[in-house]
Amino acid sequence: MAENNEYIFTHAIAKGVQSAPRKTNVVAALVRARSVDDALVILDHTPRRSALAVKKTIMSAKANLLDKHRIDPKTIVITRIMVTAGTRIRRYIPASRGRALPYEKVSSNIFVEVAGLPKAEKVAKTAITESKTDEKAAITEKKAAKADEKKGEK
Repeated sequence: MAENNEYIFTHAIAKGVQSAPRKTNVVAALVRARSVDDALVILDHTPRRSALAVKKTIMSAKANLLDKHRIDPKTIVITRIMVTAGTRIRRYIPASRGRALPYEKVSSNIFVEVAGLPKAEKVAKTAITESKTDEKAAITEKKAAKADEKKGEK
């Protein structure tokens, strides 16, 4: 396991988001190098269509980190967020005089990497549980000794 001051990283990728990479990158720049909680609040109040896709990707990366590791949720930060061009689908729109004008439906790929610090392990709690197990073991030994004495008397 990692030491207490060592960050643990994980990521999430959203592929094929129906928004141009240039537009999506504007939204990603708003939350780059921020804490996850701050980023989610910013994205809630951002009036852009791609804000929802970026928010979902950040929430997915956060969930990946919390599910796989024991992380303190308050320490999670966005370390990297990249928007790259996704697939382009060629389409045609009808025009006057029987012509067809080509256009491309562009998509984006969103990559989000988050990092967090592990939870501080409580040493005192483990010491208490160890002492309780020692007490239980001592009690069971005493009961076993009494049972052996009763068998010896009979």
